[in-house]
Amino acid sequence: MMPHPDFLPETPIMPVNKHFALSSELISELLLEMRLRGVQYRRLQTGSEFGVGFSNRPGHAYFHYIAVGTALLRTHDGTLHELKAGSMVFMPQGEDHQLISDVSCSFQHIDTLGSAPLGEAVSGINTCPSSHPTPSTVLFYGCMEFDLGGMQGLGKLMPQAIVVEANEQIYPGLVPILGAMKFEICSGRAGFAGILARLAEVAAAMIVRGWIENGSENAAGLIAALRDPRLARAILAIHRDTGREWSVAELAAQSHVSRSVFAERFKSIIGIPPQRYVREVRMRIAGHWIIHEKISIETVALRLGYASQAAFSRAFKRINGYPPGAMRQRPARGVNTVNE
Repeated sequence: MMPHPDFLPETPIMPVNKHFALSSELISELLLEMRLRGVQYRRLQTGSEFGVGFSNRPGHAYFHYIAVGTALLRTHDGTLHELKAGSMVFMPQGEDHQLISDVSCSFQHIDTLGSAPLGEAVSGINTCPSSHPTPSTVLFYGCMEFDLGGMQGLGKLMPQAIVVEANEQIYPGLVPILGAMKFEICSGRAGFAGILARLAEVAAAMIVRGWIENGSENAAGLIAALRDPRLARAILAIHRDTGREWSVAELAAQSHVSRSVFAERFKSIIGIPPQRYVREVRMRIAGHWIIHEKISIETVALRLGYASQAAFSRAFKRINGYPPGAMRQRPARGVNTVNE
């Protein structure tokens, strides 16, 4: 017979290295939930002087890759980042920003520039003057709905701009991906647009993983939990079995600590009690199924183990403030998420 969780001895705190291998399964689960939707990609060619502005898009992410030349990224707060050929920028907050050739350059909004289709969901913009047969800068950018599934709260913790250089050591697997992107952009071979779109999605997933593994040592909330082997086990169990209404005792048993110690540690790091986290994850997954997979509310209720659609609707409304039936009429509002 298994001892009651309150009497389970605590496991020693395991050393957490920069890769925290024990949490790798949880990171994998996170990346499986990540979705980039409504992606629109553009290839932009410019002359020696240019300025392009991008609007604030809450719930979206921007992606920039410099294939040829240089540029300055000016973020929402005025911070400047120097970009060169091979640099990649991921902006998970979707804040307004500009790509400029010089700090004194004015800029035009990207949507005011004429474009020509290059393939499905990909278009090209050429602002290079006719007097410059060879563009000074060639970049590839995308804007997409950034959905981390049940881990959506992670997006709020990420910096406004993650800049990765071609030789960046903390993203070793990203280097060949960036090299392949440069080749596709510059070669213009048949089908290059679709290949670019897929490479960009892989690159975004690798950046999210690298940030989790190598982010700030003062990380809080979900990031700190991902680095804590005891909490990571419980969170992994929650995300792998969203149809289960986990009790605190069951989650503590997953973590091999006492119920009281687990509950206290979970709340101090995540910011909410364990069962609140379980309910929020379940309702976020429910919202994903209703909106993006077009699954009926009755089927969603059954998947999540509710005895009736009415019981599920009450639970959904307690978390989100509106019933699941309103999701399809107000998709932009989305679902409340942990740590948002």
